[in-house]
Amino acid sequence: MEARKAVCTRKTGETDITIEIDLDGSGKTEINTGIGFFDHMLNSFARHGFFDLKVDVKGDLYVDTHHTIEDTGIVLGKAIKQALGDKAGIKRYASFIMPMDESLILSAVDLSGRPYLVYDLNLSTPKVGEFDTQMVKEFFYAVSYAAEMNIHLKQLSGGNDHHIIEAAFKSFANALEQATRPNPRLGRELLSTKGSL
Repeated sequence: MEARKAVCTRKTGETDITIEIDLDGSGKTEINTGIGFFDHMLNSFARHGFFDLKVDVKGDLYVDTHHTIEDTGIVLGKAIKQALGDKAGIKRYASFIMPMDESLILSAVDLSGRPYLVYDLNLSTPKVGEFDTQMVKEFFYAVSYAAEMNIHLKQLSGGNDHHIIEAAFKSFANALEQATRPNPRLGRELLSTKGSL
């Protein structure tokens, strides 16, 4: 299999972002977004998905965290899409249920080429550290649209926002890792009746 790696950048008046990803890595990370809890979530995503991930973000945090988090989602989504290439031979679909103490989160993905986010997390606090909890949905929306993937996130139980958010990132990582794995029965075929993803 060819190396499934990508480097993507985005530079605007609000953010300057570079992301490198290797879908077949071991979970090594270098993360710097300027938002401690967001760094923790991206580290968790990479470690639990076995993705090597470098994220360097300079954002207008003097405004708030919105542009930094949303734009990081856009660039991460583009990097995932680029690293996947033509998607030949991959499983395409996967789901994972992640427990974290009292929280239980389901994530399901379809690398369909069609973006869609179904988000069902119930967060009760405005912030975890300096991370605005409203931005969880915006981040996954950005990833979904930039990567052109269908993402479902459903909270089955939970009360602590830190646990809920972290379980969401980890469950998404596991589902994505499984969906990007080769299915040996496919060879170089696509898992689609249309012949394209």
